[in-house]
Amino acid sequence: MKLLVVDDSLIIRSAIERNVRHPEIKQVFQAENGVAALQVFYEQHPELVTMDLTMPHLDGIGCLQEIQNSGFPASILVISALNSHRTAMEAVARGACGFLVKPFTPTELIEAMNDLVLHAQENGVRS
Repeated sequence: MKLLVVDDSLIIRSAIERNVRHPEIKQVFQAENGVAALQVFYEQHPELVTMDLTMPHLDGIGCLQEIQNSGFPASILVISALNSHRTAMEAVARGACGFLVKPFTPTELIEAMNDLVLHAQENGVRS
């Protein structure tokens, strides 16, 4: 499986990539905003996506919607500092399969990534 990590912070993108240890994840791509994410998404067709919500050019909700409407199946985990219940519910209503609040621990990230891979497998999202 391929993973696309979308966040405007290089520190967060690097932390996520560094802590990805799932045997199903073979490639990791990064994007710094929603516009760049869509370009990578359409070129690489990753099955897994982590998505920040607050980014320049195109926010996470807009990018999430575009991915959901693309016709290419992907399981999406929102990772955001916006930790309100309403924000999480909106992300899930728009197609995210989970929500992780920043800052997160490596253990929380690993658990969330395991859940993301499981969601993709259960829903037939395969490379």
